[in-house]
Amino acid sequence: MLRELKFGRRAPVSGKARSLVVFLHGYGADGADLLGLADVLSEHLADTVFIAPDAPEKPLMVPYGYQWFPIPRFDGSSEAQQNEGLAQSTADLNGFLDARLKAEDLGTEALALIGFSQGAMMAMHIAPRRTNAIAGVVAISGKLMLPEMLAAEALVKPPVLVMHGDADEVVPFAEMSRAGNALTRAGFETYGHVMKGSGHGIAPDGLSVALRFLQDKLPA
Repeated sequence: MLRELKFGRRAPVSGKARSLVVFLHGYGADGADLLGLADVLSEHLADTVFIAPDAPEKPLMVPYGYQWFPIPRFDGSSEAQQNEGLAQSTADLNGFLDARLKAEDLGTEALALIGFSQGAMMAMHIAPRRTNAIAGVVAISGKLMLPEMLAAEALVKPPVLVMHGDADEVVPFAEMSRAGNALTRAGFETYGHVMKGSGHGIAPDGLSVALRFLQDKLPA
């Protein structure tokens, strides 16, 4: 049974939706944490609807926000519990994305995902396993889950932009190259950007690179 995801929405500035960007937040946050980025991006993506769902679970060890799946080093869960949570949230999110595309009267090719931290993990995991390719994935300060399964399980290969701060104190910077190498080996069109001197966050230069990527990959 799929769990319903609550979400925030920003309508297109132009009044006409031609593309959809979905923000996926990190562990212990919520959709509102990223939806404010629409204020900046919408100035340059006037025909884009921006949506930011809350993840379906409350974290075990954090008294606020939501999680997509448990993280063993944070909450003492097992790897099996982590993978089970990842699979369940993948199903929930796929159902959510399909419903929102239908509601906005858009095709899969008009969809892009922007994930931060655990949201980046979700974005890189779900996009290759959808039936039809989306426009692109922006993965910020995350890691690629189950990289050893990627080549075998990828049904489609949308372009992926991987970004990371080289001073990230939460998700090691080395995860950027691990993700990029695995994606490249599996045949994905892969881009990378290092946010120099940045910790676990989204630096202005990273947002600019993400914007250019979206402008290039989303329908004109």
